[in-house]
Amino acid sequence: MSSHIATVEWQRSGAVFIDNRYSRAHQWQFDGGAVVPASSSPHVVKVPFSEPANVDPEEAFVASLSSCHMLWFLGLAANAGYVVDSYVDQARGHMQRAADGKSWIALVELLPQVVFSGAKIPDDAAVASLHHKAHEECFLARSVKSEIRTEGNWRYQA
Repeated sequence: MSSHIATVEWQRSGAVFIDNRYSRAHQWQFDGGAVVPASSSPHVVKVPFSEPANVDPEEAFVASLSSCHMLWFLGLAANAGYVVDSYVDQARGHMQRAADGKSWIALVELLPQVVFSGAKIPDDAAVASLHHKAHEECFLARSVKSEIRTEGNWRYQA
């Protein structure tokens, strides 16, 4: 099986640190060369110690689940002979407190808007089946305990 590498880098940059008043801004570096500015969520650590413009781990978690689902959906749709013109998902993660009082992302809602074209037109059952199969195949969905719901819409564009 494959390995996946991400480098997460943070620097103190002169902050006192032990007073807990240090920047949580950092960066993620990926093997293909992409560098993503990251930070804690401003919902978790208030500004100015978090950077709201940067990606936070909670957003990245939701985005990675959405991306994995989409990639499987597109592959399955192509294999079934459907043409997908666009796929837009405004996915949402919902935090809750567990019985032990600690927060976690209990629910991720995938809300894809899919536009199909081409000679073969899917029906609601076919699209639901594609989403179901994509969920079953997504490595990330299989790796987390969060509930993942898919409640998207689709349309055909001639």
